[in-house]
Amino acid sequence: MSHPTLMVAPNGARKQKSDHPALPVTLDEIVQCAAECSDAGADILHLHVRNDDGSHSLDAGRYRETMAGVAEGVPNMPIQITTESGGIFDVHTQLRCLQDTRPHRASVSIREIARSPDLASHVYGFAKEACIDVQHIIYGLPDIAQYKHWVETAIIPETMNSMIFVLGQYTPPINARPDDLLPFLDATKNLSLEWAVCAFGQNELACAQHALQLGGNIRIGFENNLHLPDGTLAQNNAQTVALARALINEI
Repeated sequence: MSHPTLMVAPNGARKQKSDHPALPVTLDEIVQCAAECSDAGADILHLHVRNDDGSHSLDAGRYRETMAGVAEGVPNMPIQITTESGGIFDVHTQLRCLQDTRPHRASVSIREIARSPDLASHVYGFAKEACIDVQHIIYGLPDIAQYKHWVETAIIPETMNSMIFVLGQYTPPINARPDDLLPFLDATKNLSLEWAVCAFGQNELACAQHALQLGGNIRIGFENNLHLPDGTLAQNNAQTVALARALINEI
């Protein structure tokens, strides 16, 4: 059995400094956060970039600049970019982001790509051509059904078999519970997957522990949760990463 992977998602698309002063938004802040989280035990950085006003961006230039900054400041930390729409971008823009950035790793929401079914083959076809390691974002069981259909119809290559199950919800806020994972695992039990979990709310670490016990990987960070298990604000992303790393070390 391979060692579980700990990914950190330090900012996301929506939260602002008003939510937490340690939320990394600028290039320098993201690089510093990546270094701190790497030291605390994170294996991979899940990267969102922001516009100057703090809003969500899929700008390839911003991605390339930030990826270069992280590569220089934290050279041993792999990067996964997001193609999340954030309620702003269409599938054409998401595809262009991949084409113009050509990252080694990217997260792609099945649900969002399904908004333009005619573009799905282009998104996944380009990802295959560019050797992008795609992690499919799964918000619910319909996303798994869509994944299965696209694999059966050869839109998604069978080798593109990484998923992240999203527990809980951002808007309206629903705190995740460890048992929320079970329907996802049941729906994918006949698939050969590499899977991970991220969880909204202060039960984040409890959900992570449950996922680890069941053989999954985990994603931790301010994108999904700002709090420690006792409900107090975490000091920074590195603090929760260190707690998650301790859970892995207990396996």
